Amino acid sequence: MRWYYESVLGWPTAPGTPVRLRTGVRFDVLDVPVQAGHAALRRLGPPGATPRRPGFPVALRGGRMLLLVAAGGAEELPGLLEWLEWGSLPLDLTAVGAGGLMEAPLLPATGATEAAGSAGATDVAGSADVAGSAAAGSADVGRVGRGSALPPPRPRDHDGRARRGAAVWLRPPEQEGGAETSLPALSAVGGTAAAPDLARLVHTLATECHRFRLSSRCANPRLARATR
Repeated sequence: MRWYYESVLGWPTAPGTPVRLRTGVRFDVLDVPVQAGHAALRRLGPPGATPRRPGFPVALRGGRMLLLVAAGGAEELPGLLEWLEWGSLPLDLTAVGAGGLMEAPLLPATGATEAAGSAGATDVAGSADVAGSAAAGSADVGRVGRGSALPPPRPRDHDGRARRGAAVWLRPPEQEGGAETSLPALSAVGGTAAAPDLARLVHTLATECHRFRLSSRCANPRLARATR
């Protein structure tokens, strides 16, 4: 798996296990609750798009969604939230940029797994389960490989037991043309066909994070009283 990320995608990794990707070099990460993330992807997708094909790489880990954006996007987040008038509200929206790490999502069930296997990679084991509790809320999570309805394999610890809560790709990075070409970035023309402008993405994520927070408070009156 490390070979694939470093040699195929050109993404630097950090030493150790599990494999972790260095952020701030080729990409940054926006981290939101998975429910808010799915709602945002539905709003951002062009006609006929689905949340698992948003046009830029997206991963899941536990109850979180990790959206990859162009390097430097994490530094822009505070200013964008202020400019979009979200700065005064508590949003469960964070960013990981220069100097940070992201757990490398497990390779998709097809394509990347075969490439890693041909290079002698042996750190990916098969399983019929999708890692992470976030997968339970989305039927699209299992279909991460092109033309494949199978979920990605789950990683294993050194003692051979499968690890739960491991990161998985909801939409893997494209290999053709470079994965970074699809990453959302600040743009004067509102983004490309493959990815929305970073400002639009942040505004949509902030809106859905706020809605999710309000709906969670309404569903839990005790929590709502405690936060007044």
